[in-house]
Amino acid sequence: MSDVAELERAAGLPEGATAEVAFAPETDLPLMLGRIGKSEWADAIAAGLARGHGLAPARGRELGIALADSKFWADQTVVGLLRRARARVRVSIVTNATPWLDDDLALLGLNSLVDDVVSSAVLGVVKPDRRIYEVAAERVGAAVDRCLFVDDRQENVDAAVALGMTGVLYRRPDDLEAALGPVLG
Repeated sequence: MSDVAELERAAGLPEGATAEVAFAPETDLPLMLGRIGKSEWADAIAAGLARGHGLAPARGRELGIALADSKFWADQTVVGLLRRARARVRVSIVTNATPWLDDDLALLGLNSLVDDVVSSAVLGVVKPDRRIYEVAAERVGAAVDRCLFVDDRQENVDAAVALGMTGVLYRRPDDLEAALGPVLG
């Protein structure tokens, strides 16, 4: 069980309550736009848990910090596919991310996995705003109709396709492998 789940159980919250509050648009949009940092995000999570669950602010902040500091991982099949693709084409990460994304990529050893990272927190624009896709294409030096965009959210894929990119909805590594088939040979 994760640290967050254990803290939620100890606080009498249902598992996932913290993430539900943390990733609600009113809580995570300022983070994804780079307007707040980790401490302010934890405070916003605490306020949301207090409003929605009657949790004491100090306990909510503890949960917010635990979520912000929680460990994550990169799927090694996906990492391998991206490494293979990068040997043939330029690869960029386009992400609605936290201001500390570079640190996270470094912790995972992925800071050299791609040619460019377009982070919403740095750019100040979140997917599915067309500007984030335009910036990504420009920075890798490709026309949008020569770009493949892969994402786990349909609205983000739809926005990329509306701009002229090829879009793929990601559910599992096989989706990425199929999309990269023409590049990987």
